[in-house]
Amino acid sequence: MMTYTIHKADSRGHANHGWLDTYHTFSFAGYHDPERIHFGALRVLNDDTVAGGMGFGAHPHDNMEIISIPTKGDLEHQDSMGNKQVIRSGDVQVMSAGTGIRHAEKNKNNNEEVRFFQIWVFPKEKNVTPRYDQKTFSETDKHNKLLTVVSPLGTNDGGVQIHQNAWFSLGNLDKGFKTKYPLHDNTNGVYAFVIEGKVTINGQTLDRRDGMGIKGTDTLDISADENATLLLMEVPL
Repeated sequence: MMTYTIHKADSRGHANHGWLDTYHTFSFAGYHDPERIHFGALRVLNDDTVAGGMGFGAHPHDNMEIISIPTKGDLEHQDSMGNKQVIRSGDVQVMSAGTGIRHAEKNKNNNEEVRFFQIWVFPKEKNVTPRYDQKTFSETDKHNKLLTVVSPLGTNDGGVQIHQNAWFSLGNLDKGFKTKYPLHDNTNGVYAFVIEGKVTINGQTLDRRDGMGIKGTDTLDISADENATLLLMEVPL
């Protein structure tokens, strides 16, 4: 039987530190809701805006798959594996922390903010060798299509690789566009997040920055009620 849980945009945790304005769909840092710890393997979904020239200093992670999806500006990444990269709108970055890494992220530009989603997924096995990957996806490739941007198979399946039986899809959908999303594994669930616009999924309408966890179905019926950008995160439950 299909069940769903809707998290409206204004119900998210929120903290404004001046240099960082952040919204938390799931419990994180100073925001704790025992009903919103995670959705299956999906642990963190943060909606971050970082002021010009500011950022997160070097800090450690282990045994977590960390995905960053910028929507505006340039985010500079540096880590203990020797990677120094800039990720921009259209890019998707994944970092498998595994046995442990340190990394820092900052807004590369002093004169404009950077906006990005940071998403954490529990790995399917602990203490893997840390790795880093990023890929650029064109707007054309996402137009009226749910494009795979993260998957267990990485480039063999079109996205960056994650150490989990999880698939992320991004779509820029025109008003009136309809499509279906068949799950890769019918024991998984899907967390849908509307980055922009308004969509209806299996009869439930979601506005900008609303999220919905869906369980107990093998297909999603999706329609764009406005021009919309939609992120689907299919994860083990």
